Amino acid sequence: MDMEFTIDLQQMRAGLEQAEVLSLFFPLLRKTLVIDFRCTPEEPPLVRIAPMTSSLAERLRSVRRMRPHWPRPKKLLAVPWPRYVDSLFRLSVADALLERVASCGHPEAVTRCRIALEELRRLERKELGAVVRGENYHTIWARKA
Repeated sequence: MDMEFTIDLQQMRAGLEQAEVLSLFFPLLRKTLVIDFRCTPEEPPLVRIAPMTSSLAERLRSVRRMRPHWPRPKKLLAVPWPRYVDSLFRLSVADALLERVASCGHPEAVTRCRIALEELRRLERKELGAVVRGENYHTIWARKA
């Protein structure tokens, strides 16, 4: 699964530096890591794992619901991540995310980001175990008895 998709990491990192909101979604997990980098000295960036949405408009609405006192974000970076969660670490994407969150000046947001990344790893292990056991999955071509 990891080798079938190419991702322009330089372009992603450049977009990450400019984004107000990051939506990094994992199709296998049907989950999205949402990071709203907008913050004040009193309010840290938002870091949350959320269900995947069917469109960017729906994601923007969900961010507005999570942070109703903030205006609509002007720069949203949406990145599908069809690779394993561990590849975020192997390709230094996790480091770039943590650095970007750290640049906001709220150490507790960095901690929340680390916890969210570990939770995504846990969810992926659970989902892959379900695949192996055949839970919530159906055989397309069954062997005739």
